[in-house]
Amino acid sequence: MSKLTATVTSTSLVVLCAFAANGAGATPATYQLDPSHTYPSFEAAHFDTSILRGKFNTTSGKVVLDKDAKTGSVEVNVDVSSIDFGNPKLNDHVRSNDPKMFDAVKFPTATYKGTLTQFKDGAPTKVEGTLTLHGFTKPVTLTINQFKCIMSPLMHKEVCGADAEGTLNRSDFGVSYGDNFGFNMTVKLRIEVEGVRAD
Repeated sequence: MSKLTATVTSTSLVVLCAFAANGAGATPATYQLDPSHTYPSFEAAHFDTSILRGKFNTTSGKVVLDKDAKTGSVEVNVDVSSIDFGNPKLNDHVRSNDPKMFDAVKFPTATYKGTLTQFKDGAPTKVEGTLTLHGFTKPVTLTINQFKCIMSPLMHKEVCGADAEGTLNRSDFGVSYGDNFGFNMTVKLRIEVEGVRAD
């Protein structure tokens, strides 16, 4: 092989490798949510005297992310019966079939589906989507305060994590217990989520 041929061949290999790398990066990647590091939590008023804080312990779902195209989607399914205030009596009440509570038997799953938007420095800063809860589907927008992907030293796979927040009016979803007592119906969402790359 001549020196010129070798040079052309080496250059071609470099170009092909670069093209392959760019092509791989442009392909959307799917991240399965890690239930042990995903907690939708919330704050809700108890009269105007204190704030009730709780979370849902059981979730599943996925995030699809195309870093190069700056697009992506989110789907999260929440087991409503896994609601946890740290108070068993209160947990039972909010799960019950009281028409102004969650009725977890009739509506066992809450689902959030959204689109990742407003990318900055390669990371999304918003999720624009809809929440289906208690038989109602309404728009809910989340602000992403932090978004980062790393190669996990434990799993040896890429892991992406985010911290997000948002608000909703729970009476919009028929969960209006306490409205007649003057409770503030605004609920603040605080969401910790991590996803493991599936491929």
